[in-house]
Amino acid sequence: MSAKVLTLNAISKKGLARLPEGYSVGNDVAEPDGILVRSQNMHEMAIPASVLAIGRAGAGTNNIPVKQMSERGVVVFNAPGANANAVKELVIAGMLLGTRNLIPALRFVDGLEGDDESLHKQVEAGNKHLVGNELPGRTLGVIGLGAIGSLVADAAIRLGMNVIGFDPEITVEAAWRLPAQVKKAGSVEEVVKHADFISLHVPFLPATKDLINAERIKLMKKGTVLLNFARDGIVNEPAVLDGLNEGKLHAYICDFPSNLLRQHPNFVALPHLGASTEEAEENCAMMVAEQLADYLENGNILNSVNFPNIGMPRESQWRLAIANANVPNMNIHNMLNKSKGDLAFTLVDVDSTVSDAALKSLAGIEGVLRVRYLPAV
Repeated sequence: MSAKVLTLNAISKKGLARLPEGYSVGNDVAEPDGILVRSQNMHEMAIPASVLAIGRAGAGTNNIPVKQMSERGVVVFNAPGANANAVKELVIAGMLLGTRNLIPALRFVDGLEGDDESLHKQVEAGNKHLVGNELPGRTLGVIGLGAIGSLVADAAIRLGMNVIGFDPEITVEAAWRLPAQVKKAGSVEEVVKHADFISLHVPFLPATKDLINAERIKLMKKGTVLLNFARDGIVNEPAVLDGLNEGKLHAYICDFPSNLLRQHPNFVALPHLGASTEEAEENCAMMVAEQLADYLENGNILNSVNFPNIGMPRESQWRLAIANANVPNMNIHNMLNKSKGDLAFTLVDVDSTVSDAALKSLAGIEGVLRVRYLPAV
């Protein structure tokens, strides 16, 4: 098929190269079949009725109106794990920033005045106040053991650290990926009680809002370093400020600047650099472009945030792809059907062409959100 793909941000050329030849791709494409996006806010955007799928070149989909798209039968893809190494490296850098007092050290040097001899004397007199700790033997607590959390855990173990982790919804795939040395905790509270460093790797959901709050900060060891390269809303900032002022937290290192915290000397904020590497941007774009193309061409779904993963090798030239509400009597017998929450998806290969009348009849069934006819090219 010859599809049209609208790009809302600068998408890596390596990613766009994964789209089939013949696709019309650009930032001014009218009536697109698919959209590729990075950070642009789509909530106020008039998303064309022609759109079948949206691919987010990254993990989070907060900038996409997923609920509205689900009601229209539009599949929303993301690229989980494609930026995992980039975030992992920043977490390691964050631990070093916190435990070796590197930011106060830089500020100290910036404030030095005088000739070289004077600088030398000031350094020798002042650096004793910047003594830090080494990482081996210290305990890292990881909350969220997906693609990023497992890489962080592995890197910490290689640095000689002990690791304790918690994830109530860990997948089988993630469990296999997790290093055997990671001690499994039974709760967030167990992690925060025993860790010298705490690194957060969970999505921002109603259940994770203020995951780190005043009650959990009180349970922490004195001098804990808190790292947040996930989402700002999972940390309660007033509680963190109190923890910093009381010395319960030695430092809060994150990827999200904050007016409330920015004046505190032990608050370090980076400008959302977690996935800001050329490699991560390329990996995300390549992954999501391939997923978008496979859906447009074959109806297969991989890494969707609203529809179930579903994939089936073609056994004939003619295929139907049906998105429907996951309600009783909606699943089609002897077809490959998967459900995810309130939504379901069905793929069926047939032995002959499908008439317009049959397609219209299927689309008219209550609960069917979208019917697509996908004859092989």
